[in-house]
Amino acid sequence: MLKTENLTLHYGGSQILYGLNIEALAGQVTCIMGTNGVGKTSLFRALSGWHPRSGGKVILDGEEIGRVPAQAMARKGLGYVPQGRMIFPLLSVRENLETAFALLPKSEHRIPDETFELFPILKDFLHRRGGDLSGGQQQQLAIARAMIMRPKVLLLDEPTEGIQPNIIQQIGRVIDYLRQKGDMAILLVEQYFDFAYGLADRFYVLKRGTIALEGEKSALSRETLRATVSV
Repeated sequence: MLKTENLTLHYGGSQILYGLNIEALAGQVTCIMGTNGVGKTSLFRALSGWHPRSGGKVILDGEEIGRVPAQAMARKGLGYVPQGRMIFPLLSVRENLETAFALLPKSEHRIPDETFELFPILKDFLHRRGGDLSGGQQQQLAIARAMIMRPKVLLLDEPTEGIQPNIIQQIGRVIDYLRQKGDMAILLVEQYFDFAYGLADRFYVLKRGTIALEGEKSALSRETLRATVSV
């Protein structure tokens, strides 16, 4: 569903990513791991169009995508839940969800029942301002908003950061549900090792903007993966 070939990225005069070849398949969770500062969030910013990549190819659902801005990537089917969630604090929960309608035809401007089945707290808080929600509730709102766009590829950047354990478990169940539906590729950046290992089908470990280790979960031992991530 999503593939990169020799993807590179610069910030000013500094090169951040060096020729990354990554593949994420529909019906799978692909986890990008590594210590702080190795380029995980930069990779997501390059994929989502938030920061123009310097070189290489991005292929989404068989189509090579040029260096287009974030709104164009979203229209192509890429949903992004960034670190920090980026919800609109002064808009209500309903209004935050409805911002996803910008990518849908007018006849489909409705919040699916599935949204409230997966995140029932949002139904109770529809009229509450986004900025008044807890961190975990904001994360649920951000994921729900991205799902309304019906993306082909969903990028989740540190979804468990600063979240209480019961909501982490719920987010894990939602990710597993989306994987089992089989029509979406999920890319996950995650520092919480046990959460990532429990969900992912495939791993890429980044070091200094390059891929230090990659492979299917079945081919990588837990110990090898943890050791590579922590070095």
